[in-house]
Amino acid sequence: MKKVTTIIEPPMKNLKFTLLTISVLFLTFISCTKETVTDEKEPEAEVSQLEIENINIPKGFDFSTQQKVKVTINDRKSNVKYDVYAYSDEKYFAGNETYENEEGVTVTEPIYKSDVLNKLIFTGVPYNGKLSQTLTLPKYYTQIYIRRNDNLKFSSSIENINNNEVNFTYTSVASKSTSAGVKVDDYLYCVNGSAELFQVDPVTGAYTYLSDMPMGSYTCAIDQANKELYSIGKSSPYPLMKYSIEKNSWETVANVVAGGPRLDYNYRDGLLYFSSGATLYTYDPTNGKTLGTWKINGLHNTGGGDLAFANDGTLFMCTFSGLYKLQLNKNNEYDSTRISADNLPFQPTSMTFDSNQELWLANNANSSDLIVMDTQTGGWQYNYGISANNNTDYGRTINDLTTFRVYTETVEDPDTDGDGIIDRDDEYPEDANKAFEIFTPSKYGWGTIAFEDLWPATGDYDFNDVALNYKVIAVLNSQNLAVQLDFIYNVKADGASYINGFGLEIENFSPSLIESVTGAVLTQNYINVDANGTEIGQENAVIILFDNMHTMKGKETTLSIKFKEPVSTDKLGTAPFNPFMIINKIREKEVHLPNGHTTSLGKKSFEIDGINRDKDGDYLTDRGLPWAINIVHDFKVPKEKVTINTAYNYFIQWATSGGTTYADWYKDSTGYRNEQYINN
Repeated sequence: MKKVTTIIEPPMKNLKFTLLTISVLFLTFISCTKETVTDEKEPEAEVSQLEIENINIPKGFDFSTQQKVKVTINDRKSNVKYDVYAYSDEKYFAGNETYENEEGVTVTEPIYKSDVLNKLIFTGVPYNGKLSQTLTLPKYYTQIYIRRNDNLKFSSSIENINNNEVNFTYTSVASKSTSAGVKVDDYLYCVNGSAELFQVDPVTGAYTYLSDMPMGSYTCAIDQANKELYSIGKSSPYPLMKYSIEKNSWETVANVVAGGPRLDYNYRDGLLYFSSGATLYTYDPTNGKTLGTWKINGLHNTGGGDLAFANDGTLFMCTFSGLYKLQLNKNNEYDSTRISADNLPFQPTSMTFDSNQELWLANNANSSDLIVMDTQTGGWQYNYGISANNNTDYGRTINDLTTFRVYTETVEDPDTDGDGIIDRDDEYPEDANKAFEIFTPSKYGWGTIAFEDLWPATGDYDFNDVALNYKVIAVLNSQNLAVQLDFIYNVKADGASYINGFGLEIENFSPSLIESVTGAVLTQNYINVDANGTEIGQENAVIILFDNMHTMKGKETTLSIKFKEPVSTDKLGTAPFNPFMIINKIREKEVHLPNGHTTSLGKKSFEIDGINRDKDGDYLTDRGLPWAINIVHDFKVPKEKVTINTAYNYFIQWATSGGTTYADWYKDSTGYRNEQYINN
């Protein structure tokens, strides 16, 4: 019986055809179909030459999409936690949203959001004044985002990657003192309609991104005593959202009547004061119920703005027509008295008082300015932002402001497990052996390893014979040494009929250093493991995660490796280490990433029927093409028999440039993919 196999490729030069019909193959030699699974199958003959095999690949190009970056942070302060993120200022399209803007007009607009806080790479506290880790990042990243947390006093820095290194040394800024001598640091918490919560240091103007919000908002107010921020979503059903500053977490309290634009918290009665148009409301922050309603008289413009309580309890309000002082009259209505001039050159969207009772405002702009105003005279000045002309362009709108105060007092922070890391900074506050985590590719992201299984013959370059998503978590102790490694994976494609396995080798790392391996799925009786779970007969530590990919598809699985003694991450190396596929239960037949090393049980060369395309055993064809790729991203694999360059328009440009152009060729950017050829 014969079978005609069709490979889908893009047009070759001077040809108008998009389909290439290749030679007839015997059905018993076909690997890349999902028909009968056969244990005794011999390696199939290679397919006819494809266009992708004719491209000119620079000598030495290894098709890697990742870079190793060593990050060193110097900070002598104790109990200071750092979060390190991969950084890009590119925003992604989050969909269209219909909402009422600050002028009170209902609009439908596209929403673009930052993805920075989804790219957390590692957390840690400096040990003996130093925190150093080597990370795996996509090659297209040129910067990292370093966020410092000193008892909820946040600061941040965007650092360039130079020669695969980042060196950062913290320089302190003096705090202010209250009349009682207790130091206090003010921070302006800001929100906007793009669902960003961020902080501005009023002393330096420095900006720090804190959290993605459940919904964009025009309002925020802080309950200082409980360290909680309240915000109302700008779109129906207008959720009242509560953010724990200490826990960095959000919850929805209830839905309320409108989304903005004015909100403040009054600690005197424990209520939220909300205003829209010429009406003032009070909300119970525990359940969102409306407790009171008042009319506001005398506003010249009822759009935009904010409200804020001064220390003496005086209620101030701003709208697009300026700053007002509100006073309750005998009719139980608020009369407004305008303080500012009626010809302000900006439209205020938000305001807050700091500890010195200076009133801060922000204006309605794509890149907002921060302004300080005198509540007695209405005089004002630009302090930060484009109009301040001091290089503090925030590049984002500030739709509301509120002040969070951090007091420096001698308070004993709890350290439940006694490992020297206070509970607030400890990812494992009740386990003295664990404290921090390093993520590859990131806390919320996935990488993909994809294979062709005809090695050393040519495959069809759809890279879906075995493809698995992975996330690796290195668990560190208080001294930033690794104690455990978790490899979380999900087989997303099993396009081959072979029974293929998957393993990884930790190079230059003895199997005797491993205490235990749990979570391996071995059912085919050709993998031999030692008592600690590592494979027998290996010079380096080799762990086989599974030996039959067909039984693993669509199942998120965690394999955990525990070490006998804590080890440095330099000794451990970077994830995904040396991953490989085992072809059709033939243990010595391994497929590695380009230039990867075979394990002690693998063979670099095989005699096959047909042409051996990898005579030197470097896992690259004689034309420089790979049988495996590792992408530090959730890679959407091509459909069966669709070559990778058909599914991804810039794969060839990337490969022929040696990786210097279109380094992000696999992303969902406009024009990058042909979705009809991709399995999502």
